[in-house]
Amino acid sequence: MSELTTGVSWLAVIIGAVVSFLAGWLWYSPILFGPKWAKGVGVEMGTANDMPFAAMAAQFLGLLLMSWFVGVTAATNALSTVILATLAFTVLAYSGGLFTRKPAYARNVDAGYWIIALVIMTLSQGLIRSL
Repeated sequence: MSELTTGVSWLAVIIGAVVSFLAGWLWYSPILFGPKWAKGVGVEMGTANDMPFAAMAAQFLGLLLMSWFVGVTAATNALSTVILATLAFTVLAYSGGLFTRKPAYARNVDAGYWIIALVIMTLSQGLIRSL
């Protein structure tokens, strides 16, 4: 278990997850891609009061775990591992969207978000570690 915690910058992990979560809020908002994405996946965009708490909590937990994964690979100088894993999971999610006949726009928005989250988490590790 120590290989999953030794040398990990927990501040960078938390910042990476929080900033990625906030980026997702912007990414799927009416300001950017939200309305067309929502139409493509068949959901209605609501107000902040209508946000599904369980989905948001699960999203944050997943981002925290992903950011921890980035932190572990940063601590062991193996960032290429997390980049490869994220690309693999992004392609798998994209293919799942193809199976469920999700429109190309929605698949691209989802895939783009995962890549943006990875970039944010990697930058967070680099910036915090350089301080």
